Amino acid sequence: MDSEIRVVIADDSQLIRLGLGVVLSNEPDIQVVGEATSGDELLSILSEKEADVLLIDFTAEGFSLESVPEVLSQYPDLGVVAITPNQDGITIVNALKAGVKSYVKKNCDSDEIISSVRETKKGSKFFCGKILETIHQVEIDPNDETFESFNCQPVNLSVREQEIITLIAEGLTNGQIAEKLFLSTHTVNTHRKNIMQKLGVKNTASIVMYAVKANLVNVNKFLFSAP
Repeated sequence: MDSEIRVVIADDSQLIRLGLGVVLSNEPDIQVVGEATSGDELLSILSEKEADVLLIDFTAEGFSLESVPEVLSQYPDLGVVAITPNQDGITIVNALKAGVKSYVKKNCDSDEIISSVRETKKGSKFFCGKILETIHQVEIDPNDETFESFNCQPVNLSVREQEIITLIAEGLTNGQIAEKLFLSTHTVNTHRKNIMQKLGVKNTASIVMYAVKANLVNVNKFLFSAP
């Protein structure tokens, strides 16, 4: 049928692939056209099969976050849904930056997983409730235009300001930053205001985005947070 959604599942776990395959194949409008256990195998499958949506755990062995832009560079119309264990806000931001369209957790309800596939095929974004909660904790709005347009043109940031940006992105409060850097809270507040003025931003979310896009935060540090 013309409206059928063709899905490729990318995960190193046979059990996960089997489970997702059963859940999706039971839907009349969804067809699983391939399963990949590594980045190389994924590219091979995509070269042979037409697909609309990629359901990928980029934290699984054999894959990485870089697998997403690598795939999209060759198949830009492919909708990417990340399905991973629990992740923190920074990892989710990095995933969105890499090209992930929608994001669900592996312990989400099957209805949410199915919805993520359908909405992504439509060109919409879909986040399960648990992922949305994590995004909101770091004040990220995935639909905010600044997420796509925010750039990292060189600005005159001091070494201290870069340190503070990094710590803000890692989720530390002003008080915790002050303690870590042996500064007063007032000094950290002043630095924070100066940083926001220099970057031309108004909230913590934009500071986090700058840290991610300027590579001030190492995504590997956040890939395997505790559930």
